[in-house]
Amino acid sequence: MKLSEVTHNDPVIITKILGHGSFRKRISEMGFVRGKEVRVIKKTPFNGPTEFKILNYNVSLRQSECEMIEVVPLDEFEINSGNNYEGTIDRNINLINQSERSRTINIALVGNPNCGKTTIFNAISGSKERVGNYSGVTVDIHKATFKSKGYTFNFYDLPGTYSLTAYSTEEIYVRKFIYEQTPDIVINVLDSTNLERSLFLTTQLIDMDLRTVIALNMFDELQKNKLELNQDALASLVGIPVVPTVSSKGQGIDALIDKAIEVFEGKDTVSRHVHINYGKDLEEAIKLIRQKVKEFKPITDKISSRFIAIKLLEKDKQILELLSNYQNFVDIKEITNKEIKKIELLENEDSETVVTNAKYSFITGALKETYNNPEEGKKTRSEKIDSVLTHKYLGFPIFTGLLFFMFWTTFKVGAYPMDWIDAGVAALGDFVGKVLPEGMLNDLLVDGIINGTGSVLVFLPNILILFFFISLLEGSGYMARAAFIMDTIMHRFGLHGRSFIPMIMGFGCNVPAILATRSMRNKGDRILTMLIIPFMSCSARLPVYILIISAFFVKNQAWILIGIYAVGIIFAFLTAQILNKTVFKNKETPFVMELPTYRLPTLRNVLYHMWDKTQHYLKKIGTIILLGVIIIWALEYFPRETKKSPQFAEQIAQIENNRELNETHKEEQINQVKTEQESDRLINSYLGRMGRVIEPVMRPLGFDWKMSIALLAGLPAKEIVVSTMGVLYQSENDENTVSLQKKLNDEVFVSGKRVGEKIFTTPTALAFLIFILIYFPCIGVVATIKNESGSWKWAAFSVLYTTTLAWVAAFVVFNIGNMLA
Repeated sequence: MKLSEVTHNDPVIITKILGHGSFRKRISEMGFVRGKEVRVIKKTPFNGPTEFKILNYNVSLRQSECEMIEVVPLDEFEINSGNNYEGTIDRNINLINQSERSRTINIALVGNPNCGKTTIFNAISGSKERVGNYSGVTVDIHKATFKSKGYTFNFYDLPGTYSLTAYSTEEIYVRKFIYEQTPDIVINVLDSTNLERSLFLTTQLIDMDLRTVIALNMFDELQKNKLELNQDALASLVGIPVVPTVSSKGQGIDALIDKAIEVFEGKDTVSRHVHINYGKDLEEAIKLIRQKVKEFKPITDKISSRFIAIKLLEKDKQILELLSNYQNFVDIKEITNKEIKKIELLENEDSETVVTNAKYSFITGALKETYNNPEEGKKTRSEKIDSVLTHKYLGFPIFTGLLFFMFWTTFKVGAYPMDWIDAGVAALGDFVGKVLPEGMLNDLLVDGIINGTGSVLVFLPNILILFFFISLLEGSGYMARAAFIMDTIMHRFGLHGRSFIPMIMGFGCNVPAILATRSMRNKGDRILTMLIIPFMSCSARLPVYILIISAFFVKNQAWILIGIYAVGIIFAFLTAQILNKTVFKNKETPFVMELPTYRLPTLRNVLYHMWDKTQHYLKKIGTIILLGVIIIWALEYFPRETKKSPQFAEQIAQIENNRELNETHKEEQINQVKTEQESDRLINSYLGRMGRVIEPVMRPLGFDWKMSIALLAGLPAKEIVVSTMGVLYQSENDENTVSLQKKLNDEVFVSGKRVGEKIFTTPTALAFLIFILIYFPCIGVVATIKNESGSWKWAAFSVLYTTTLAWVAAFVVFNIGNMLA
C-alpha cells in the first residue's frame, strides 16, 4: 500500500520509493529508505501535508509525495539480509602535525539545520549571528577570527545542510567551500537527540577524508530524555573524536576548541582515517572508478578520490562538471556508467538509492552498538504540544490569534516608551532651539536633524517588541509549524510551503528574506518567492504605518495594522497566482520539511536578536536617514526668498506701524502673515518645485505635493518617509511639543479648489498606507533580487510591477473610500 493510505498511528515499514530525480534523492537522504519505520502523527489544517515520525524526528509531506512511498504493516515486513552492517575499513595513515607549518587554524562548522551550529559559532567567537529553530536561517558563510592558546582561529559558519549532494544552493555552498578552501578542521555539529538522521552528513564527511571533530550538541536534552549513548565507542568506530556540548549554555565550547587543536597537532588518539564499508559490490565499483579518477591529480589534490567515485555512482552532475576537463573524462564516464548498470541490475534499485541505503545500514549498525533509546515509541513533548498548536481545526485560529496578539502588543505596550521618546525629542529640540541663536544652524539642528531623525527614533520600541515576538517564534520551532499549517493555502496559489518562511522573515527585513530563498531547490520557486517578498511589510515600513494609524485610526489600531499586513499577503498570493499561470509554469517541486523539536529560546539569543535589530536600526538612523534628512531639509530650506517676499515684508511693516492695533492683535496678524509667507516659501522651495512636478501624477490618489515628496524620499529606505514628513509638516510658529500626528491632522490645502479643506481624510490615509505597503522596494531589496536571480530583468520587473500596482490600488481605495464616506 501507499503511505498516503495510512490514516492511523500504527507504524509501517518502507519497502520502496517510487519516482525519480530530486524528490527521490531528497526523500532518501532524509531517511525514507527501505526498512525504516514510519508513523503517521497528524494531518495539517485544510487537509494539507501530513506529519510523520521517522528516525526519531518529525517531517511533513504532501499527499502527492506520500503517493510515491510504498509501505507495509510492521508485522508483514521481512528483514532483508542484504542490509547488513559492514562496519569500517581502517587506513594505516599517520596524522600529520600541522602546527609545524602554521599557527593559523581554519575551522568550518558543518551540520544539519536546527542542530545548534550557529549557536556554537556565536558562543565560540562572540558573534551575534541570527539563531532560529527552522531551516534556512544561515543562508551564507559567516566568518569570525580570534586568537587563543597560541593560535589564530578562523571560524566559518556554513549553511545548515542535510547532505553534501548538489541538491540545494546551501549544499552546493558547503561542498564548494570545503573543496575550494580546504579547512584544516571540520567541526561536525550533531543533534544529540536525532543521531540517526544527523550521522548521514557525517558519513559524507568521512568519505571526503577530512580531519573532523564531532560536537555532540544539545547533550543536556539527550540526558534529560534518558537516551543512552556510548560516545567513546562511537568515536572509536568512526575515527572521529566526540565532544559533548550544550551551545545554548556555552558548555563544552572550550573542550571543543582544545580537541580541534589536538587533531590539528596530530595528537588525538581517536582521530584516524577510516572508510565506511559499503559492501562488496559497491566497494568494488568505488575502487575501479577511483583508479580512473586518480590517473590525473589536479582535482584529487583537493577532493578525496573516494568521495568523487561515490558521487559519480550517485549520478552527481556537479562532480561530472568538475571532471569534464580531465583528459580521461570519457574513460571515467564509461567505467562509471558500466558500474552503475551492474549495481542497478544486482540490487534492482537506482544506484543513488543503493548508496543511500548502504549509508543508513552503516548508521543503523553503528547506533545498534553504541546507542539505546528506552523511551522509544512514547509520545514526545513536541508531539504533545503539536496536538494543540497544529491541530486540524485549532491550528489556524491559534496561528491567527498569535499574530493578532503580536501586533496588538506592538501598539499597546509600545505606546508608552514611544511617548517618552517623543517627549524627549521635543524637549531636546526645545532646548537646542533656545540655546542657539536664530539662523540656519538652529533651523538645521532643530527642524532638520532633531525633528527628522527623532520622528523615526520614536518608533524604536515598537520595532523591538515586534522582533521580540519574531525571535520567540523562530527560536521555539513554531515558525516551521507556520509553514506546515499554511502549505495548503500557499500551494493553491502556486507557492511552495517553504516560501512561507522567507515570507515571514520579510516582516523583519526583505533582504535576508530574499537570501533565505536559497534553501529552495527549484529556481522558479526561488524567483517567484523573491518577487512576492516585497509585499511583506518589513520593519522599515512599520514607523509609517504606526504614524498614520495612530493619527487617523485611534479606535482600531491593531485591526488596521493586521489588515495592512493581510492586504500585503493577499497581494503576494494574487501575484504568485498570476505569475504561476503565466511565467513560472510546470515547476511543481516536492514539499519535504522537517518539523524541529520545540525548544525554549534562550534569553541570550532573544536579546542578541533584538540588539542586532536595534543596532541595525540606530545605524540606519545615523547614516542613511540622517543624510536623507539633511538633503530633504536643504531642499526644503532653500531658496529663502520668493517673488512674494517683498509683499509679505511690506504687510508686516504695515501691521507694525498700525497704531490702532494693540500689541496682542499686532502679534496675531504678524503670525498669520508669517504663516502665509512660510507656506509660500515652502511651495517655491526646491523641494516644493519637485513636489509640484510629481503632484499631478499623485493627485488622483488624494496626495498633495508633500506626501508625494515623502514617498519619493523613501526609495533608499522607507523610514525616510517619516523623517521627511517630520521636516515638511511644520511651520515657523509650530511649538516643538506638537506631535507629528497632530500636525498631520491639522494640515489643510493652501491652494487650488480645496483651499482650507483637510488634506488627510480617512480615504486619503488608507490610500497612503496601501501605497507605502506596495510601492517600490528599497534599493537594497532591488539589488538583492538582481544578485540572487542573476538578472536585472527580475529586479526591474519588481520595481515597475509594485509601483504600478501601488498606484492602481491606492486609486481604487481612495475613490471607493470617498464614495462610502
